[in-house]
Amino acid sequence: MNRCLAILLIGILTLTTTFAQQRQKVKLAVVGLTHSHVHWILGRQDKGDVEIVGIVEPNRDLATRLMNRYKLPQSLHFSSMEEMFKVVTPDGVTAFGSIYEHLEVVQACAPRGVHVMVEKPLAVSTAHAAEMARLAKQHGIHLITNYETTWYASNLEVYRQVHEEKAIGELRRMIINDGHEGPKEIGVNPEFLDWLADPVQNGGGAVIDFGCYGANLLTWLMQGERPISVTAELKQIKTDIYPKVDDDATILLQYPHTKGVIQASWNWPFSRKDMEVYGETGYLIARDGTRLSSRLPGERQESDTKLAPRSYPYDDPFSFFAGLIRGKLSMQPYDLSSLENNLIVVEILEAAIQSDREGKRVMLIPK
Repeated sequence: MNRCLAILLIGILTLTTTFAQQRQKVKLAVVGLTHSHVHWILGRQDKGDVEIVGIVEPNRDLATRLMNRYKLPQSLHFSSMEEMFKVVTPDGVTAFGSIYEHLEVVQACAPRGVHVMVEKPLAVSTAHAAEMARLAKQHGIHLITNYETTWYASNLEVYRQVHEEKAIGELRRMIINDGHEGPKEIGVNPEFLDWLADPVQNGGGAVIDFGCYGANLLTWLMQGERPISVTAELKQIKTDIYPKVDDDATILLQYPHTKGVIQASWNWPFSRKDMEVYGETGYLIARDGTRLSSRLPGERQESDTKLAPRSYPYDDPFSFFAGLIRGKLSMQPYDLSSLENNLIVVEILEAAIQSDREGKRVMLIPK
């Protein structure tokens, strides 16, 4: 009887321990507060999956302002990554500083086995991206890139109908539109604007800030196929506001049997993030996160569908990142967040800048 009771108690203890491990929050640190997308994690409703254990920001005034706003204890604040790592080692880091600083974050985190999620795009150059990828692979960490559009139910449904349902036949043309009135015009915080309009810290202007969305979605829709060539025209329309970087970009990607058009701008009258996909026999238009328009073979007119938002853990980047760190989730090659996809994104953006500078089509060397 005592032996049976002991076995029962051990079983209960094991189940309790397993449940506790499953519910244990993933420890995340936030490195950089200048990117306004950081509000996404600072103001996030607690879902029981992540815990902020450190915030790294050299600008103490900015750190104090945001941490007070979200009622976060000042004890979480560190002025540098080195200072933080002396006190706490998080499971993962989310980077919300300049794009140029992404390499520095990976250099500090990868050797410590700390996983990294950067805000889009992955890097300012292919050189930075290659070094980040090398470090991630050498030390076996996840290195993912977050885009708002990754969590759009409409984009996922377009992908499903194109590749699983074969609903519109072979792809012929894809048009990705991303932009708004301009970062200064919409009132981004000055710390963000300082580097967003800097060609070194951001790598460019609208071509980087919004062009990356299109390059990411096109690479995903093309299932990792690199374009044959990139042709781009960048413009500086508001030179008085953005004297150092472009504020409008049009990028044409040529593939063997289709083409992609990326329209990125800080000059539009309204904010938009939408995608048009045309095939041999029909088309699909993701108008925002949950609205889908389509006209399929045999249909006399366009139809509209309202989709439910994506479900947990695919409803925000932090739940997804936590799932990856726990080993509960995995990614397919060239998924939107994947390193493979985002290395191609940086290659496309760099080629677009080169195309505009040289005034000619840039051929991509096959790999």
